[in-house]
Amino acid sequence: MVQLNFLLLTFLIVFFFRSGTQLFLNRLNTSHIRQHGSSVPEVFQDVVDQEKLKKISAYTVDSAGFGIISSLANQAFFLVILLSGFLPWLVKNIHQWGFGLIFGGLVFFASLSVLTNLLRIPFSLYGTFVIEDLYGFNANTFRVWVNDLLKSLALSALLGGLLLWLFLTLVIRGGNAWWVWAWILMGAFELLMIWLYPVIIAPLFNKFEPIANNELEVQIRTLMEKAGLRAKGVFRMDASKRSKHTNAYFTGIGKSKRIVLFDTLLEAHTGEEILAVLAHELGHWKKKHVHKQLILVESLSLAGFYVAAKLLDWPLMYQTFGFPEPIPYVGLFLMGALFSPLGYFAQPLASAISRKFEREADDFTFTMIQRAEPMVSALKRLAADNLANLNPHPIYAWFYYSHPPLVERLERLKGH
Repeated sequence: MVQLNFLLLTFLIVFFFRSGTQLFLNRLNTSHIRQHGSSVPEVFQDVVDQEKLKKISAYTVDSAGFGIISSLANQAFFLVILLSGFLPWLVKNIHQWGFGLIFGGLVFFASLSVLTNLLRIPFSLYGTFVIEDLYGFNANTFRVWVNDLLKSLALSALLGGLLLWLFLTLVIRGGNAWWVWAWILMGAFELLMIWLYPVIIAPLFNKFEPIANNELEVQIRTLMEKAGLRAKGVFRMDASKRSKHTNAYFTGIGKSKRIVLFDTLLEAHTGEEILAVLAHELGHWKKKHVHKQLILVESLSLAGFYVAAKLLDWPLMYQTFGFPEPIPYVGLFLMGALFSPLGYFAQPLASAISRKFEREADDFTFTMIQRAEPMVSALKRLAADNLANLNPHPIYAWFYYSHPPLVERLERLKGH
């Protein structure tokens, strides 16, 4: 039975403070849009009219409102799972079925995964076929959506199950240094996924073909050579089979590196704009932002595994949530539950680091292109086509935005 003690009270205070902060920031941003979202910023007046701005504001309010409802529903579900006595009941049945610690841990996490996915399905359906459809972005069909879901679940079961089995084996049989080996395992797995994603995983969901515009491909390769980078290829992705949003990205490591352009981007942007967007992405590679992020993440991960090793046998943690004795796989879940709300408040720091990297990539774009206009034009078009919020509240942007707000970003580019 769950015990009301200092640990549980502290957890609940942080948990509800996190939820309250999310609600406050969402309301703050929504109110700001309603008060200041009726005038088009000067820098956007050539691509956004009043009708478009009205649609942008409505999409921002609706999608943000749906996002907060989805988030709070997941949090409420999680809290019920944690405090209702369901977890001790589940573990009791796992033990009665005769499963050992490793296989029992797999059953435990698989059961929670099934319940979580069942909750997420209606929200995913509503977001895709109501919100995105209402604003003209959805191009998905129910059949494609179901196929994507089944593929995702199969991949999660296969890869996630294998990783979890190895991880639990190290925790249970790895001795006092299990946390070091587990950290190495997780880091190696992440690198493997970065390498495998573009060549094995992504093609399960989309088609990747060489771009048909030979002149543009030559210009892209010339730009890459100028930056001193090589990728396996430049590919067009059939993103339009699911959504009308536009994007481009680099993916992979080593020989699996490649540039991916959404077909929606190729159709909506000029060659100069596409080159500017890619120059920005090249800036992330040239400035070693991926490496810096990996170093930071892995350093924090190592510290996290060390803390986990110290707390894994903490009796109070188990007793608080209804377990008479320590069980390794339960302990891992409970530590994740306890620290997750705290992690939310690290978001502003992560956002600030990301915005710094984005500014550096913008500066690199100017170095490569020698003109700000193509990037300015590309960002304007991307913002208009994707109905991006042009008037975020400064505090909301400071907390969440991985990129500088668009008006600030464009004015900075124009200042070059």
